[in-house]
Amino acid sequence: MFLGRSALLLTCALGALAATGSAHAQTAPAAADGALDEIVVTAERRSENLQKVPVSVGVVQGDALRNLTAGGGDILELAARVPGLYAETTTGRIFPRFYIRGLGNIDFYLGASQPVSIIQDDVVLEHVVLKSNPVFDVNQVEVLRGPQGSLFGRNTTAGIIKFDTNRPTMDWQGRAQASYGSYNTVTFDGGIGGPIVADKLAFRVSALYQRRDDWIDNVYDGPSADGTISPKKDAMGGFEEKDVRLQLLMTPNDTLSMLTSVHARDYDGTSTIFHRAGLTKGSNSVADEPRTKIALDEAMNNPQAYKTYGASEHITLDLGPVSLTSITAYETTSGYSRGDTDGGAAADYPVNGVANGYGQSQGNVRDLDQLTQEVRLASNGDGPFKWQVGGLYFDSRDTTDFYQRAYFLTGAANNPNNWVRLRNKNESWSLFGQASYEIVPGFTLTAGGRYTKDIKQTRLVRTAASAAGVSTYAGRRNVRLKGDEPSWDVSALYEVNPNVSVYARVARGFRGPTIQGRSAVFNADFTTADSETILSGEGGIKTNFLNNRVRFNLSGFAYRVKDIQLNGNDSAGNGVLFNADKAEAYGMEAELEARPFENFSLSAGLSLLHSEIKDKNVYAQVCALNGVVVCTVEDPTITANTFFGPAQFAQIDGNPLPNAPKYTANIAARYDVPLGNGGAIFAATDWNIQGYTNFVLYKTKEFNSKGDFEGGLKIGYTAPGGKYEIAAFARNITNEKNLKGVIENYMAAVFNEPRIIGVSLSGKL
Repeated sequence: MFLGRSALLLTCALGALAATGSAHAQTAPAAADGALDEIVVTAERRSENLQKVPVSVGVVQGDALRNLTAGGGDILELAARVPGLYAETTTGRIFPRFYIRGLGNIDFYLGASQPVSIIQDDVVLEHVVLKSNPVFDVNQVEVLRGPQGSLFGRNTTAGIIKFDTNRPTMDWQGRAQASYGSYNTVTFDGGIGGPIVADKLAFRVSALYQRRDDWIDNVYDGPSADGTISPKKDAMGGFEEKDVRLQLLMTPNDTLSMLTSVHARDYDGTSTIFHRAGLTKGSNSVADEPRTKIALDEAMNNPQAYKTYGASEHITLDLGPVSLTSITAYETTSGYSRGDTDGGAAADYPVNGVANGYGQSQGNVRDLDQLTQEVRLASNGDGPFKWQVGGLYFDSRDTTDFYQRAYFLTGAANNPNNWVRLRNKNESWSLFGQASYEIVPGFTLTAGGRYTKDIKQTRLVRTAASAAGVSTYAGRRNVRLKGDEPSWDVSALYEVNPNVSVYARVARGFRGPTIQGRSAVFNADFTTADSETILSGEGGIKTNFLNNRVRFNLSGFAYRVKDIQLNGNDSAGNGVLFNADKAEAYGMEAELEARPFENFSLSAGLSLLHSEIKDKNVYAQVCALNGVVVCTVEDPTITANTFFGPAQFAQIDGNPLPNAPKYTANIAARYDVPLGNGGAIFAATDWNIQGYTNFVLYKTKEFNSKGDFEGGLKIGYTAPGGKYEIAAFARNITNEKNLKGVIENYMAAVFNEPRIIGVSLSGKL
């Protein structure tokens, strides 16, 4: 039945398209000039026109992404541009969490598994810290919606975000963009390269520099147990990001190419700020909580820092009818993130007369190493039959520390040196393949599959200790889980005419088992979740009309996830993993790009989503301190015993998936006024709005947002031929203070970034 909803949505889409097309035909004259540029994607591991691939793909060009990040933003800015994509973080810039069509993972555990895969220059980045690797000197971003596994990276139940940077070329090319804005925010993003030996050896060097001054005051004035200096003006909120990448392209002959890439990252900044009591019981309004000040008594003003290094070798050998490709990559990172988890001074927020909270929380990745090796053999040529087969080996190992100073229950410091050390290992092997055949002109069938064996292991090498230095841990010290599953997809594309294509796709994917080891910091046992599987169906239509002045794509989808992995929190804030019976969802995405008349361009996107957890026997622990429920729970509840005593649990059957907006919409427009010298003055704006979004598994009056929006503006001058551009810009121009996340037990709020106003200069060779 849920797949039937895809057919219904597709039928509605066809009707909407017909109405849209006729309306535009009556109001806009057809013209050959001013046509939209062709968008070429590699969603099927070969260069193809976006309109001819049987997959729902959202595309953001590099210049568009740089406009969004000119105010110091990072890859989370993508959520404002791609229908069906949502992103957030509660661990600063080093731990983004992505959601596609409502599927993601709210767990902030450093070893958490995410159902959205990140691919940078054909290399899968699996660990949550590696997923934060900045993207700079980017050519294009592709968001592949729905289960993927036949071609890219590892299995994913939600989809893939694929970043392709600018590669070396045999002619000189370069580009750069620099900006300066509020809070001394500075951004530089650039790259330059060209031939070293004509037609044989080329290079490209790319760099990113971002910084911002601290702008959040710590107004706490009292004793501190860890050396936090307060009160202090401009104590938090700043960051400095320094990144570089060097690529060498060697083409010794017409059949062999070797692309070597090395990169380094040095980041120092501020972890997420949790505003304790930023929410009041009975309301999700954060209007009364200031964004620029907070009272923190621990965690030394929430610092975080990471260093990352990586290298890859991409070799392609053209053997005539086929090409052999090898991609070898290595990534390593280490760093820490410290935070005042309760978002305030424990003594200032007593519960039943007792100081209550976490003094500080810290997670350190002492050493992470990821090695991947992919080999792929693919057919060449433009014949009706195309195929590719390959294999992937993935190995990730890390040593991670978790530290928690607790002020709960007694009002005194419990476990002042309460930290644990975990060693995690994830190995995966897979074989994959895909074939497509154009049965008759314009009608192509495609089928792909992958078989994967995924092994995860977590070993506890240091247990937590009590205040007296005695460990009371009685749980498992070594957990090893294994999952091996097939995944597959079948699709059909029919070109109705050169301007209209329709497609349908059915796919099965899976996510391997997961281990949550952070619970050991409170001497609680590990929690685990078995593999989840997804069956997804979608259909869509892709069109160009009005002499390619308008591009309109629409897709409808439905999916069912069996044994879905979910994450809740216990009364100590520990992430608790478990499987629910299933979750179902259906929705649609629409994307429009148009140049309706000369010198004016417009783009817009819309996503609609209905998601629902289905399991009458699954409950999630609700917000509570010292046994007192501090939020307004709207689900049926029960009382059950936990490690910390009796607690209330809410039935989550029928609730939406967390961080799955019911709708998102975005629009961007630009108008150029030509000048006599060949240059132009322009004005551009972009806006996005987000519908009802529940942040946790259970329903409350507090832990959700609805109708949040942000906008940007840019006004400037473009030189003849686009050689350079100078502009003034504003991000979050109306200075909206939007709720982006919560810490439940402390009614703590996480906010979006403030308004940034600045100037930018960009140019190209």
